[in-house]
Amino acid sequence: MALSSTTLTLLVGPTIAVPAPASLLDALERVEVTTSDSGRSGFQLVFSAGRSGSADRRDYSLIGSGQLAQFNRVILTVNFGGAPQPLMDGVITHLELTPGLTPGTGSLVVTGEDVSVMMDLEERIVEHTALDEASVATVLIGRYGTYGLVPSVTSPSTSDRPTAVQRIPRQRGTDLAHLNEMASRFGFVFYVVPGPGAGTNTAYWGPPVRSGPPQPALSVDLEVETNVEQISFRSDGLAPVKVVGRIYDRDTARTVDVQSQDSRRPALSARPDWQANLPNVRTRLFSETGLTGAQAMARAQGAAEASTDSVTATGTLDALRYGHLLTARGLVGLRGAGASNDGLYYVKRVTHRIQRGEYTQNFVLTRDGSGSTLSAVST
Repeated sequence: MALSSTTLTLLVGPTIAVPAPASLLDALERVEVTTSDSGRSGFQLVFSAGRSGSADRRDYSLIGSGQLAQFNRVILTVNFGGAPQPLMDGVITHLELTPGLTPGTGSLVVTGEDVSVMMDLEERIVEHTALDEASVATVLIGRYGTYGLVPSVTSPSTSDRPTAVQRIPRQRGTDLAHLNEMASRFGFVFYVVPGPGAGTNTAYWGPPVRSGPPQPALSVDLEVETNVEQISFRSDGLAPVKVVGRIYDRDTARTVDVQSQDSRRPALSARPDWQANLPNVRTRLFSETGLTGAQAMARAQGAAEASTDSVTATGTLDALRYGHLLTARGLVGLRGAGASNDGLYYVKRVTHRIQRGEYTQNFVLTRDGSGSTLSAVST
């Protein structure tokens, strides 16, 4: 599928995806892909599914061919000016056929999720003897080499590696659910990103990526440089929390105080709300038990840092004017929206909507307050 100077490539097949035949590409009407820093990413392909001629009388050719069968693999790549970028590596989970009332007017909607859905099929009871959370994450990701998963795991500041005599950590649920549950203890995230190579995926378990070079700037109301079609901002003064409490330390057999400290995340705004709104920041009581004091402090800190994003920007981007693939789970600069709103943001979610001659990206950006930390947002 061609979009002016932009090309969309579709690969599909059981486990190993291969280039889609011309008949499938000709029937493809539109594509939607949503990526997020929490939860699985998803995709939807809409095909025209009319029947014509004797070959289609028995069944719709799109269904009869088996190319779009459930649990087949789908790989989508977008090429901006000669630079291919992976957009989705996923698995088909749902099919919805709507027959047309007249010949050639039916449609087939193919819905799926990124390959991490395969980590959510089997609930298991597993003992992880003498392993800390980062090691468990590496082991669980390693079970899915069939889908090209390469682990990228960051160890939290405080790890829990009990001996078999002390206790044995136990997983009760799917591998994906356990990875997300462990990540939430430290304010971490887990997600799968397609690439860097074809058929490979990076399985990331660690803190949200809020450093490094930002993506090309989003431009608002800047005449010929404008690429944002619409945007709105929302500030939530009730979002930030601090966490306090007391816990019985299982190693020292003493009661210790638990209290979160100032956020260690790099500030994306000049005036973070969790600082500016003191002393009105909400207080949450720490309620977990069976931990050491160090583990309790790490989890309290993780919960507090996960709450710091109090400003949300939602909008729509003209991808053809932008000339790039805006990706979730990283930074982007925003300019032209006023001194309070310009600056760096964390890209929380992006929805790509693609059809011939049109490519838009709906986005959700977050940060911790108002004002820019930069003198100017680079393009």
